[in-house]
Amino acid sequence: MKAYIQRLGRALMLPVACLPAAALFLGIGYWIDPSGWGGGNVIAAYLCKTGSAILDNLGLLFAVGVAVGMARDKDGASALSGLVGFMTITTIMGSASMFLGFDAENPPAAFAPGAIGNKNVFFGIMVGCVSGALYNRFSKTKLPDFLAFFSGRRCVPILTAALMSVISLVLLFVWPLVYNGLVAFGESLMGMGAVGAGIYAFFNRLLIPTGLHHALNNVFWFNLAGIDDITKFWNGVGGLNGTTKAVLATGGFQPWGEYVTGMYQAGFFPIMMFGLPAGAFAIYRCAKPENRRTVGSLMLAGGLAAFLTGVTEPLEFSFMFAAFPLYVVHALLTALSVFIAASFQWIAGFNFSAGFIDWFLSLRVPQAHMPWMLIVQGLVFAVIYYFVFTFMIKKFDLKTPGRGDGVDDEGAAAVAGILDTGAAPAAAVSRDKYAAPAAAVSRDKYAALAAKLYALLGGKANIVDIENCVTRLRLGVKDTAKVDVDAIRKLVPGVKVIDDRNVQVVVGTQVQAVADAMEELHKA
Repeated sequence: MKAYIQRLGRALMLPVACLPAAALFLGIGYWIDPSGWGGGNVIAAYLCKTGSAILDNLGLLFAVGVAVGMARDKDGASALSGLVGFMTITTIMGSASMFLGFDAENPPAAFAPGAIGNKNVFFGIMVGCVSGALYNRFSKTKLPDFLAFFSGRRCVPILTAALMSVISLVLLFVWPLVYNGLVAFGESLMGMGAVGAGIYAFFNRLLIPTGLHHALNNVFWFNLAGIDDITKFWNGVGGLNGTTKAVLATGGFQPWGEYVTGMYQAGFFPIMMFGLPAGAFAIYRCAKPENRRTVGSLMLAGGLAAFLTGVTEPLEFSFMFAAFPLYVVHALLTALSVFIAASFQWIAGFNFSAGFIDWFLSLRVPQAHMPWMLIVQGLVFAVIYYFVFTFMIKKFDLKTPGRGDGVDDEGAAAVAGILDTGAAPAAAVSRDKYAAPAAAVSRDKYAALAAKLYALLGGKANIVDIENCVTRLRLGVKDTAKVDVDAIRKLVPGVKVIDDRNVQVVVGTQVQAVADAMEELHKA
C-alpha cells in the first residue's frame, strides 16, 4: 500500500504542474483590473478567463494527469482513457436525479454541480488511478483476429468507459457518504479556525519525507471536501462551498473564527520566503570552517529556490534525516506561522508554492488582505529560525551539512562539484565498481550525475520505474538492498529508502533534466 501511495504522490505532480500557469494569467489579470474581475478591461478579462480555464477543470486535469503518471510507459492512450473515464462518471453522476428521483432543481449537496462537475478532484484522482491500472494490465492484450483492431492500447479506453459506468452506478449510493465524510473532516479543522489551520500546516511539513503531504493538501487546497482554498482564492469566492463570508477586513485577532479563504496558504509565505533561508544560513554558520564554502553554495541555491518559488525540499532534505529533531521544530514553526497569519487574517495565495513570485502575483487578487504583513511576519520568523536552528545545532550537536563525519560533508562537496563543473567528483569516477561510461561523464552536468546515480541504484537490472516531482527522483526498484545509499548521499542532498521497492533521491530543482538523462540510459 505504501508503494502505491508513493506512486500516486508522484503522479499527482503532473497535473499540479499546470497550476503555475493559472497563477500567472490570473495574477496579471488582477493586477490590470483588481476590482472588475476583467469586467472593466478586455485584456484583463482575457487573462482571467485563460487562468480560469485551468482552475475550473481541475478534476479533468487530475484525471488525465494521474492516468499518465500511473501508467508505466506514459503512453497517450492512458491519457485518453482518463478523459473517457472522467466524462463517463461526471455524465452519469450529473444525471443522478433521473436514477434516484430527487428534485434536479434542488439537489442534495453531494450532487450539486460544484460537487460532481469538472472541478471534482476526488473523481479525477480516482479515474486516473483506475485508468492507469487498466492501461498497465491490458495495454498489451491480444484479442482474436476479428477484434484485432481493438487489441493493445486501443482497448484500454473502452474498458475504462465500461468499468467507470459500473463504478458510477455504485457511486450513486456511496458518493453521498464519501462526500459527507470528507466535508465533516474538513469542517472539523475549519471549525477550529486558525488553530485548525496550524494543525494542518504541521502535518503538511511532517509528511514531506514520505511524499504523502500531497494527499493531505488535496483535502484543503482543492475541492475534495468543499474547502477548495486555492481555487476560491483566485476566483474570489468566500468560505465553505462559496456560501459564507470572504476575507473580513477587520484585522482582528480571531483564532477561533470561521474559515476564511486563503487561510490554508498564507502562513506558508513567511516560512518559505524567509524562515527556511534563515535556517539555511544558520546551518552554513554552524558548519566546520573547512566545509563552509561547499555548504554555503548548497544552502544559497536552496535558499534562493525557497524564496523565489517556494520549493523547499532541497533545504529540508539537507537536514531532515541527519537532524530530524530540527525538522520537527521546523514543522512546529510552520504551524505557528500559519496559525498567526490565519488569526490576523493576513492573506495571500499561491497556485504552485508560497514563494515571492506567487506572493507578488496575488497582491491584487480581491481575496488578498494585508499581504504586506506576511513580509513583516517573515522577517520575524527569519530571526526566530536563525537563532533556534543555531541553538539546537550547537546544543545537541546535530549533524547538519558540514558537521557530519564524512558522508554529509562529502555529499555537500560532491553536489557543489557536479553542479559547478558539470563533472562527477574524481574520487567517485575513479571507483571501478561504480564508474560511469566515459561518454556519459563527458556529457553535461546533469547527464553525468544521472549516470552515477543510475549505476548506484543498480542500473537496468534493478531499476523498474523512473519518475520525478519538483525536486526528487521517485524510483521503483526490484530490491532497495541493491541501492548504494551511502554512495548516493555523497552525490546529492538526500536519499530516502521508502520500502523494499521504492526509493527517493533529492536532486534539486533541476531534477527533470537528471530524470530525462536517466530515462535515456534506461532505454539504451
